[in-house]
Amino acid sequence: MQTAIAGCSKQREREMAGGNGIVRGVIMDEAVVLQQNQECLQPGAESLLRKLRYSGIRTGISYGPGLSSRKVSLLKRMANLHSVDCFMLDASSTYAAIHEVMLSWHDIGGSILYLVSNEKKDISLELSNCNWLITVLNTEGGSSCESSSIIQINRLDELPLTICHFNRKETGKNVTTVGYVMKPSRQEDFAKRGAFPMYPTKNGLMFLPLTFELPLSPQLQEVDIVLHKATDEILSIELSGSSGHPNKITYTRGMQELKCYMDHHVDFCVIDPLDNIYPVLDRHKIQQILLGLEDVNTSGVKIRGPHFLKVDDFNEPDFLQRLSKAKLSLPSIVKPQVACGVPDAHSMAIVFKVEDFKDLSVPLPAVIQEYVNHSSILYKFYVLGEKVFYAVKNSTPNTDTLMKLCGSNELRPLVFDSLKSLPTANEKEHRVNERIDHDRVRDAAEWLMRNLGLTIFGFDVVIEERSGEHVIVDVNYLPSFKEVPDDVAIPALWDAIKRKSESRRTQREENKC
Repeated sequence: MQTAIAGCSKQREREMAGGNGIVRGVIMDEAVVLQQNQECLQPGAESLLRKLRYSGIRTGISYGPGLSSRKVSLLKRMANLHSVDCFMLDASSTYAAIHEVMLSWHDIGGSILYLVSNEKKDISLELSNCNWLITVLNTEGGSSCESSSIIQINRLDELPLTICHFNRKETGKNVTTVGYVMKPSRQEDFAKRGAFPMYPTKNGLMFLPLTFELPLSPQLQEVDIVLHKATDEILSIELSGSSGHPNKITYTRGMQELKCYMDHHVDFCVIDPLDNIYPVLDRHKIQQILLGLEDVNTSGVKIRGPHFLKVDDFNEPDFLQRLSKAKLSLPSIVKPQVACGVPDAHSMAIVFKVEDFKDLSVPLPAVIQEYVNHSSILYKFYVLGEKVFYAVKNSTPNTDTLMKLCGSNELRPLVFDSLKSLPTANEKEHRVNERIDHDRVRDAAEWLMRNLGLTIFGFDVVIEERSGEHVIVDVNYLPSFKEVPDDVAIPALWDAIKRKSESRRTQREENKC
């Protein structure tokens, strides 16, 4: 064995490390992927494989020559499913194991982390002499410990944190580490687009998925800034009933822990503070803010929010008078006041007759909003720091088509979930309306950024068919911007995060002075 180790020349070590120790490859031994004495995967193994693959880190599964054919078949199926490699590594020959990996991976531009179980700890130490970073999954219990040659972890989901720890030690202060929190499906959608690499980007960012399944404080100590989609973690919103008092928001236990950490560490950097996203959770509040767009309308095309009315009860005695005073005519669209974070936030209705309000199923309190004839065209704008992008989408039809959809005799309310289905025009009724005033919308985007204090957000614009007025009908935080090509959107996202981090760092230094 000493001869094999001696065969790992310094040149070969440099080839494997790619000139630096940043983790660019991970190999997971079969003992940490498979459940002991069972032909099934460890809980969380598939999720981890996807996370590693989408993070841009070369990933493989290894197994020894004595593994049963059924288990080998299972590992190969998993490797094929997740587009990762599968290696048969003979622990009796260290050189052969490295050679097997190098034949497939060549120069990966960094180090390889090898995750093994306790049983293979001694064998893996030999690989550490050949520049592999050894991490042991402590399946036998006991506390984690670190030595000069290995790191022990107790759970599979600690691996991303371990990779982050290795890479921060290697890069020092030259890289900004971004911790991110959002629901798994959203996290995976962003990761598939290459948004969250665990190794440094060209502009010096590195990403770590934060998990509420592990103690939060040690994770936050490894990051410099946090990107969150806090609305994914809302359990309930209790509206205050007064514009002067904030709504009461109940988060999941993990998000509440993160909020407490941020509250007690005032210098901790967050892309967009929780307080700044609260207006977009309340449709009435955001409509009131949009009234200030008059400041943008100095000349030319007008951009505004829709006419609106907040109602607590559709049976109010002065309901008709309030509709008239708010400049609302029928049809109108009715939306819950709570904009997101609760199950029925997207339950809406288009109402054609006043008498149909009283039996409407839309949750109260609600916001009645002007229905704008807009030729079935919706412009989705995405603000990523200093950059603004947009996409054109099909939308609900004009009122004449809506009336046909409802049946001219009945005209019953059109009730729908805006996340699942929208009444749309057919191709013959679809009319292209390319009268968008980009300069005016950019002015509005900058105005919203200043007044909301947000870095990453989106808003929807429709163009009133008759007047050409631009109407902002919705504002949301951290949208998917999936309509923007990845090679444009992802660098813009990174740039927005980098600029925010540098701005906060400069601000902190000025405060110290």
